Amino acid sequence: MMTRVDPELADEAARARGPHAIVIGAGLGGLAAAMRLGAKGYRVTVIDKLDVPGGRGSALWMDGHRFDLGPTIVTVPQIFRELWAACGRDFDADVNLVPMDPFYQIVFPDGERFTARQDTEKMRAEVARLSPGDLAGYDRFLKDSEKRYWFGFENLGRKPMNKWWDLIKVLPVFGLHRADRSVYAHAAHRVKDERLRMALSFHPLFIGGDPFNVTSTYILVSYLEKEFGVHYAMGGVAAIAQAMANVVAGQGGLMRMETEVDEILVKDGRARGVKLAGGEVIPADIVVSNADSGFTYQRLLRNHKRKRWTDRRLDRTRWSMGLFVWYFGTKGTRDMWSDVGHHTVLNGPRYKGLVRDIFFRTDHLAADMSLYIHRPSVSDPSCAPEGDDTFYALSPVPNLHDGAPVDWTAMGERYRKMVQDFMEESLLPGLGERVTASTYFTPETFRDRYRSPHGAGFSMEPRILQSANFRPHNVSEEVGGLYLVGAGTHPGAGLPSVITSAEVLAKLVPDAAHVAAE
Repeated sequence: MMTRVDPELADEAARARGPHAIVIGAGLGGLAAAMRLGAKGYRVTVIDKLDVPGGRGSALWMDGHRFDLGPTIVTVPQIFRELWAACGRDFDADVNLVPMDPFYQIVFPDGERFTARQDTEKMRAEVARLSPGDLAGYDRFLKDSEKRYWFGFENLGRKPMNKWWDLIKVLPVFGLHRADRSVYAHAAHRVKDERLRMALSFHPLFIGGDPFNVTSTYILVSYLEKEFGVHYAMGGVAAIAQAMANVVAGQGGLMRMETEVDEILVKDGRARGVKLAGGEVIPADIVVSNADSGFTYQRLLRNHKRKRWTDRRLDRTRWSMGLFVWYFGTKGTRDMWSDVGHHTVLNGPRYKGLVRDIFFRTDHLAADMSLYIHRPSVSDPSCAPEGDDTFYALSPVPNLHDGAPVDWTAMGERYRKMVQDFMEESLLPGLGERVTASTYFTPETFRDRYRSPHGAGFSMEPRILQSANFRPHNVSEEVGGLYLVGAGTHPGAGLPSVITSAEVLAKLVPDAAHVAAE
């Protein structure tokens, strides 16, 4: 099935030219890869099991509500503009990106709130209001964050890391930046107030990382937000995905939706195409997998002997936490809950203890929770019926590794009610009587819908020994002519990293003219 694209964008002549590249998965990384490959002269076919593009960045429509299923925050917007420019297009002509002010609000168990904004002086005033003695430490933390941004994002994150020398030459900088220290430990080194420590350290949870264990390099997010802002795409991230699919079609690419790849075909040590679930074989000069790296190696290359990413190694890998996400609409609430904005982080009574339960006690589902709450209807009324609201509430939970300790079929509705009760008590009074449309995703949904190993929300956890060269490479170590993009490869999870994985890919894949000449 073809995804919805403007008919005039199809260019049949372009489709018949150039070497053929297959992209497995129409997630944001796969779409960005398809755009980059189209710009390099490849004839591209994108294949995805879902009926719409975007993968985890797609949307679900229910009773007049549009639910953004996954990422909601757009940072570093220039990476999208650079991607569009590489294809001879104008991103801002295709997508309406609006800045958020404030970025988000953090609600603490004591009722105190911390409002994050782009303006440095307003942020300093917020820190001083909460903990005057920590202002100097916060200033130092911002300087630390800026240094790590230039190293971790602009240097390390936008370059290939598939050779040991790529890692060895940056090891001194890792030492200089105390990469052995965790994000939380670095925040605790700079500020004393536990609420501020949480506010400065929770960001790794948005890419599947444990703030008490992932490298302090990830404090770069604080500078990234301050320097470039936090944005929302009108129509949600799904609107960006659809715009990307339109660019692919405009390059002559083919989008085959509701079609699942069963196997990557290998001949003489090189990827030569794919076999679909229905048995159809599609030959290709190169194959790019936007499927999770674990699924790519364990399932799609199951008939090929692997040297590095063996089943045993993947089973020992630390995977990110699972997610329980409740998508719901509310009736007649547009003018209610005026103190609840577009993005809210609602904290439970524990921080470190809850994170430990999520990442280490996979046989245990904690009775308490912390939530990220998305209310896009305050910025984009098109996502809900007039006067109503669209929400989602995301709760990190254990993944499904070592079996399925939580029977989500039995527990799902009970846990949804726990999420509802927590929000009703702490943030949204009267919520229960206002809920209309309602559905939820569990780790089992992520496993089945997105083919995510163990139902992990963000693929491999971004620990220091599962990052950079230690992560599955963008150019496969197992098969020639096979490349990987997306959250499970370098540079990692999160919208900016997923998009830049395709930028790294473009530096590794030969131009189509070179392939055609072989």
